[in-house]
Amino acid sequence: ARQAELSVAEEDAEGGAMEELEELDQGMEGEERASTTALTALTSRGIAATDIKKLQEAGFHSVEGVSFATKRQILAVKGISEAKAEKIIAEAAKLVHMGFVSAAEYHIQRQDQLQLTTGAEELDKLLGGGIETGSITELFGEFRTGKTQLCHTLCVTCQLPTASGGAEGKAMYIDTEGTFRPERLVSIAERFQLDPQATLDNVAYARAHNSDHQLQLLSMAAALMADSRYALLVVDSATANYRTDYCGRGELAARQQHLGKFLRCLQRIADEFGVAVVITNQVVAQVDGGAMFAVDPKKPIGGNIIAHASQTRLYLRKGRGENRICKIYDSPSLPEAEASFAIAAEGIRDCED
Repeated sequence: ARQAELSVAEEDAEGGAMEELEELDQGMEGEERASTTALTALTSRGIAATDIKKLQEAGFHSVEGVSFATKRQILAVKGISEAKAEKIIAEAAKLVHMGFVSAAEYHIQRQDQLQLTTGAEELDKLLGGGIETGSITELFGEFRTGKTQLCHTLCVTCQLPTASGGAEGKAMYIDTEGTFRPERLVSIAERFQLDPQATLDNVAYARAHNSDHQLQLLSMAAALMADSRYALLVVDSATANYRTDYCGRGELAARQQHLGKFLRCLQRIADEFGVAVVITNQVVAQVDGGAMFAVDPKKPIGGNIIAHASQTRLYLRKGRGENRICKIYDSPSLPEAEASFAIAAEGIRDCED
């Protein structure tokens, strides 16, 4: 009987230890998922729960989001007075570091940033490992150059383990041209030996019908990213709606102002959640006198607004057959160079010849 009691006690102890380990593992997983500080953390600093709810309804879902916002944006929230806004900003600043760091510290932070594989080794080499997280990458080129196909491939590769060039996160796709095809994701997932159904479940899709709706979808995107781990946000294309919603030179200023606001919101999402933001852009043919001497008279639309908003700009053009050429058009760290890739049924891959 004594031995039976001892064996039961040992089993209980082992069971308790296993439960503690499981709780610890779950806590670690939660830390991996939580890339931002929950807005509810402000309740312990004297901010009322009703005010936090008002901030969430206005599109703020993390302490980082509040810290990155201007005082005017906080004051625009219905029910937030100037005194409350000042207190919210002051308390958020205590939780988020927004001062100076040494270049050595920032260098270490940069080394921790993940890069998403494009599916083509030569293209990854050109990009220094892949598409960078925490920044905006712009893909521009004429039709049939592989912009949308590259976006589809990234929606799958971002779900891969980090050791395989992924980020173990979900993808979000905002479609303005009606070119998103989930069946493409299935064939790409099979290539990378991922479960097709799980891959589709991990991609959130929305169709943007106009430029205002396009901007509203970013608020919804931030809400989803606050609840789950996302690694990629695609906008294909960022400029299509602006070309039709705003016409002529008379509306040019309004168009650029709205586009600038949209791109600033994209940058805030990249900073706040650390996701890779990939936008596609259309091109326009130059018809001025300089086009006579230009090797390639096509240029991206959006002007200086979109040029300054993107950290990395990639120019895609057609090659022979299914081959395409990617050129680094602008980057703060990568030299100007080119690489070839191919479009296949299983997504973006290296050229065979």
